[in-house]
Amino acid sequence: MNTRKKGAEFEQIAIEYLQRQGVEIMEHNYRNRRGEIDLIGRDGEYTVFFEVKYRKDSSRGYPGEAVGYGKQRVICKVADYYRMIHHIGDFTPVRYDVVAICGEEITWYQNAFEHIY
Repeated sequence: MNTRKKGAEFEQIAIEYLQRQGVEIMEHNYRNRRGEIDLIGRDGEYTVFFEVKYRKDSSRGYPGEAVGYGKQRVICKVADYYRMIHHIGDFTPVRYDVVAICGEEITWYQNAFEHIY
């Protein structure tokens, strides 16, 4: 199975998991010229930008650890643009979360990182 197809499969698993937790998914694979955000949703009053990471096991590290500074910076730049075009003001709370799937185990890291300017 190619990487893109596998990624889409695990993003769908993450969507179903998040919806069971009460998250409303607004966008899936949102892209602009700056990059991509896997999922964008609403969790209560928060607009949440999700990165989904999968590993079949932890032998090469845990999936949650794979969202480094560079990826965080890209997510924040894409999120800034998304907020601008959707008129999501500075007073709307925003969060950056990671959904890590390791084998069959799903871990949702809320507030996984702060906004990078």
